[in-house]
Order: sequence, then C-alpha cells, then structure tokens
Amino acid sequence: MVIGPGGAGVSVTAASGALSRSGHHRSGGARSVAVPEQDTLLITVDRCSPTADLLGVFRQPDEPVAVSARLHLLSLDRLVLLERTWSTFTAVLTETVARSKVALPGVGSVADIDAGELSTLPGVEDFLVLRRIRDEAVSGQWRRIVVDASGLGDPFEFLRAASVLSQALNRLWPRHRRLAAAAERPVMAQLTAAVDAIDRDCVDVTELVTDPHAVAMHVVVGADHRGEHALPHLLATVDVMGLALRSVMINHGVGAGHEAGEDGARVDRLRAAVGDDVEVAELPRLDVPIDRAARLRKLGVGLPVPNGRPFGSGAAQVTEATDGGSGTARVYELSWRQRLPDPDGLQLGRSGDDLLVTVGGFRHPVRLPSVLRRCVVVDAMWDGAELTVRFMPDPALWPQGR
Repeated sequence: MVIGPGGAGVSVTAASGALSRSGHHRSGGARSVAVPEQDTLLITVDRCSPTADLLGVFRQPDEPVAVSARLHLLSLDRLVLLERTWSTFTAVLTETVARSKVALPGVGSVADIDAGELSTLPGVEDFLVLRRIRDEAVSGQWRRIVVDASGLGDPFEFLRAASVLSQALNRLWPRHRRLAAAAERPVMAQLTAAVDAIDRDCVDVTELVTDPHAVAMHVVVGADHRGEHALPHLLATVDVMGLALRSVMINHGVGAGHEAGEDGARVDRLRAAVGDDVEVAELPRLDVPIDRAARLRKLGVGLPVPNGRPFGSGAAQVTEATDGGSGTARVYELSWRQRLPDPDGLQLGRSGDDLLVTVGGFRHPVRLPSVLRRCVVVDAMWDGAELTVRFMPDPALWPQGR
C-alpha cells in the first residue's frame, strides 16, 4: 500500500515499484520457484489517475488490463462499485417487502431508490473499494498487489472506512436486534443476513489492512518543506492506527532543486524523523518528467515486502504496574510506541471496548484487550517515544475475589 500527500509522487512510486518487481522470479537454495502467469496487480483508486497513460494502456474501470506478461493494472471506479452493490442490496429489500404480510417502515422507501440516483454515500464507497482490493488479494491470482492510494483527500480516512461503517451499522441496527428481528419475522432473515455479511466484510477488511504479515505500508513525501512538515503527522497517524510501516520514500521530484547543502540537511531531518527501524529510500531528482513506462522502470523503486512485525498500537503491550495493589486496587498499563508531533493535542476517551485516541486532529478507536474492558482509565503519560495509558478495575464489573 503506497500512500502520501497529494503531489508527493505516490502514483509514480507505486507504478515504478510494481514494474521493478513484476518480472522477478523467486529463488530459494538450489530450487527456483516460478512466478504465476499473473504475477503483480497494480490497483489505482483515483478516477483521474494518470497511471494508465504512463503505462501505455487503455483505462478499463473494474477490469484488470494487461500491461506486460507479469503486470496487470486495475483501475477502480467508486461509483460503479456503489451502483452494483446498491442494486444487489435493493433487490433483497424488494423481495423482503414483497414477501412480508405486514408493513416494514422505511424498507420500501429505501428499496425504491434507484442506483442511478446515487452520487455518494459517505464512507461506503471507500469500504467497497477496500473490499474489492481484499477480494483480489484472496483470489489466488496474484503473487503481489500494489495499491496506489493517491487521489484521496485523506488516505487514513480511506483505510479506516470499513471500521467506521461497521460501527455505524451496529449502532443503527445492533446485531442482537437483527437476530431478534429475524427470529420474530422469518421474512426478515434474508435482509439481516445481507447486513451481517456487510458487517463481516468490514471486520475482515479492517483486519487485513492492519495485518503486518499480509500488508506493507509505504509512505511517500517530497524532499521539500511541505514533506518535512507532513511526515511527522503521517507517522503519528500510522502509529495510532497500527499500520505496518515498511518504508518511507523521499522524492526529490523533477527539475531544478535547492542548493545541495539545503537538500542534504532536509533529508537528514526527514531520516531522523523516521527512525532506525523503518527503511528509508531516496528517489533521485530527474531532469525530465516521467511520461512513459521506460522512465518508470529506470526510477527503480523497490517496495519492501511485509515482514510480520506489528507497529504502533498494533504492537501494544499490557503489563501490571509495580505500584499497584491487589484486587480492584491493581493498576494496568497499556503501552505502544507513539510519535506525537504535537503532544498538547493528544486526547483520550472511552467508547465501549475502544480507547479513543486523538493525535494531530485524527481520532482513532484502539480496541482494548479483554482484561482492560472491565477497567477505567486513570491517567496517561508520554515519555517522548512511548505512550502509556493506565487503567484500574471497575468495581462494578470486576469479578469478586480477584
């Protein structure tokens, strides 16, 4: 997954990374493993993406297009995905209304909305795009998928769309009420099953996005003042979401740059912001614009593969504090590495089984381990590298005698 602010060169980086490995074979010892016929799939989610033109192929929404023997391009169209899914869902609603002997408030009105009338449903389009990416990832057709997430207002809002939709579904129509409705009115079973399927897909997509064994996150920033300002905030959001960051690409861009000393000092500061546990690569400054596949190959971007190492809140640890007592006087600490470019902007809250963490204006729910779900937050501290949140058992929920 390749992300970054607009204009940083995300599309070029993703396309070059897909091309540079699309023809490679794996080798292990004396035995080589042949790659499948369809080796790499490059996915774009921007309807105005220039990738098809750069690769010299026609853009065909929602259908993989062969670029070479080993590389295919899939351009996803959000509106097409939304219309197809809505048509399927309203077919279920229509059948439910037709079979029901009693009036179902609101269901008939929703079923009457035509797919062509839809222009946008906030968050749903992002979920459908992520679900299509998930479907390609588990299809067994591709050894490797590169996702170009450029063209999005906020790539992190895109990545968490599935979890937001799941929360909305379960607040508007909680699962226990869906099951009760299906038990009381068998005609509702098909509708509740459809909603449950969407909810399961949301959970599945959320787990995939944060799985360090399956997904590697790559952040692209420019080697300029804007990139230097944006990178700490991007890294802080990566931490709180628990995304498996594998590399940061510093793009020097096209055309004349700044003085060599100024560029070098800025790159040093960018590298220092990343740290030693994430790979950093520099994309050289080019004299001519990248307008064809040959120049993309020449750029030679390498995208490190997933390594299975959890990151940020995905690697959170729970320990029992030494200054706590026993029973309901115990103190538990939840800790993870968290960058905070603006420590004063850190906010914590609680919603059910989630700890709501706000970093740099971005709020993300961190699911609490089971032992902490029966606790209350008492305080938090940040030592410059690690965020620690302290909890104490809630007497009303804590098992007696423990």
